[in-house]
Amino acid sequence: MSIEVAYARPDKQEIVSVQVPRGTKALDGVKLSGITGIFPEVDPDTIDMGIFGKVIKSPADHELRDGDRIELYRPLKIDPKQARLNRAKKKD
Repeated sequence: MSIEVAYARPDKQEIVSVQVPRGTKALDGVKLSGITGIFPEVDPDTIDMGIFGKVIKSPADHELRDGDRIELYRPLKIDPKQARLNRAKKKD
C-alpha cells in the first residue's frame, strides 16, 4: 500500500512517498521512508507524529491504511500563549 511521510523545517519541506506492506505500523512506516536521511535531526522513536493532523498517541501500535500521510511534528520553541503575550507587550 502507498503512504506518505511529511516533515517541514522553516527552510525545507519534504513529503516522501513509500510503499509498505499491509499491517505496517506508523513508526515502521516512518523508518521505511528514509526521511531520516533527508532530515538527520528526526528521531522516529521520540518525535511526535500524526495522520492528517490528528496526533497518534502510540505510533508503534497505530496500523496504517492505504493513502495515509504521516506528519512529523517539530517541538515548539515557545508556548503559543507566551508568544501571544510577548507580541502584545511589544505593541504597548
